[in-house]
Amino acid sequence: MFRSSSFHTIDPKGRIIIPARFRKVLKADDEYGVVISIKDGCIYAYTFDEWKNLEQRIRAAKSASMEKFKRFFLDNACPLKCDKQDRILIPQSLRTYADIEKDIVLVGVLDRFEIWSREKWDHENLKMEQELEKEEVREEIASLGL
Repeated sequence: MFRSSSFHTIDPKGRIIIPARFRKVLKADDEYGVVISIKDGCIYAYTFDEWKNLEQRIRAAKSASMEKFKRFFLDNACPLKCDKQDRILIPQSLRTYADIEKDIVLVGVLDRFEIWSREKWDHENLKMEQELEKEEVREEIASLGL
């Protein structure tokens, strides 16, 4: 499971270093790498095993809106192997979508981690703080025992 966040930079070639705690999760998988795609203004990264599970769930979805989502999400999917320095190379098209230029944040979200531009992540955190003030959100979180 992916937890916590790490602040990094992406190098001029588009490579990012995978944090040690995320590497442990990736190395426990059959292959050492990730499958990435785009959603919500950032890049989603899954282990190969988790990606296979996700594809099964996506395949089962049959609505017209899900067909469009499949096209968007799967068209941008890219399998990436970690190199000897524990880095992955993010394709330019995905970096452009996520506005990633230099400063990034890797955020663990249990079954995946997300790669955000630092600026977008800071903005997303501010939005979440505002969401947490809404009564219905507070009630839903309280239902988890938090």
